[in-house]
Amino acid sequence: MNNNTRFCKSTQQGDLEGLKIYLVVGEPSGDILASRLIRAIRAKQPNTEFFGIGGETMQAEGFQSLFNIKDLSVMGVMEVIPKLPVILRLRRAVLADIDRVQPDVVVTVDSWGFINSILKILKSKGNTIPKVHYVAPQVWAWKKGRAKKAAQLIDHLMTLLPNEPPYFEKYGLDCTFVGHPVIENTANLPTDIPRLRAKAGIPDTARVLCILPGSRHSEVSRLSPIFIECIERLAKEIPNLFLLIPSVEAMREEIEGYFKHIALPYKMVVGQQARYEAFCMSEFALAASGTVSLELTACGTPHVIAYTFNPLTNLIAELLAITKYANLINILADRFIIPEFVLRNCRADLIVPEVLSYLQSEEKRNKQMEQASEQLAKLKPKDMLPSEKAAEVVLNAI
Repeated sequence: MNNNTRFCKSTQQGDLEGLKIYLVVGEPSGDILASRLIRAIRAKQPNTEFFGIGGETMQAEGFQSLFNIKDLSVMGVMEVIPKLPVILRLRRAVLADIDRVQPDVVVTVDSWGFINSILKILKSKGNTIPKVHYVAPQVWAWKKGRAKKAAQLIDHLMTLLPNEPPYFEKYGLDCTFVGHPVIENTANLPTDIPRLRAKAGIPDTARVLCILPGSRHSEVSRLSPIFIECIERLAKEIPNLFLLIPSVEAMREEIEGYFKHIALPYKMVVGQQARYEAFCMSEFALAASGTVSLELTACGTPHVIAYTFNPLTNLIAELLAITKYANLINILADRFIIPEFVLRNCRADLIVPEVLSYLQSEEKRNKQMEQASEQLAKLKPKDMLPSEKAAEVVLNAI
């Protein structure tokens, strides 16, 4: 059976009973994706059982994770090395659990570094369970060779961006553009902002700045000191700043450890709904590079993004990068809309003047959001919600 036959549209989905789906998720952004996938699959097949590893948003859907994914949320070559013994132990646990469960399909989500190694071992064992990967490896940014390797390890790829399938289809891998989950994650945004601000204890005269130093330990430890330096410099120019700091529960204590001594009023919030409320209440945001930029755009919150590794990893990233941009909005537009301060340019002395220029110009803030929203519209599939499309692909794999 070739891939095209396996993944043709099925008219039999209503007859599927007692399905077992194994999910492998390694970081918070994938956790949100997978939680919506679980919900969409249950809407089609209520008796489906889910196994594997995931985060707190999946657990809110009743998913029981094999272990806490916090130890897998690491980026950067040098950053991974100290975690290798733990990562290898967790990988063995996942592989043993797949053997135990014998699922109908394995669905891996993002975190290609960790997942790639699992898929290689499954292939070496001759495992024939259908394998669907959700979120394409960013071959358009670096390591184009990963497209060919992915085609050898998985049966179907679900992409978030409309321009990604051709990179993989030329190697015979079936792909489906399912759309980006930010489209539905932010579908019901709050509208009564004055009420939300009053509830959060934010003064009417405050200029609200949203601070997002990341969702991984490695990101938070590198970016928090830089963001704090930015805030301290901004406070000298904008005296009535109020900080909103969204976090996932697993990182709350660590993030607050960095910001609790800052001489500005702030409020930390946890949870997806509280996160979007914080975005909508904020005049501007300083954020780690990633999916959060799309979320901020969907909420109408102008922002800049920043990211850095340790000096050696920065050098490696600069050598391997094959794209001009780090931000997805900029990649879709093929021009700078969202200011980027990445790698060696992730410095307070460069970031602060740019943030100030936006805080001092409503026209500039509005222009950024107008242009960014045009790009965001490209991430919506035409016929259904992203999670519904993804659920259809997974069920067709069985």
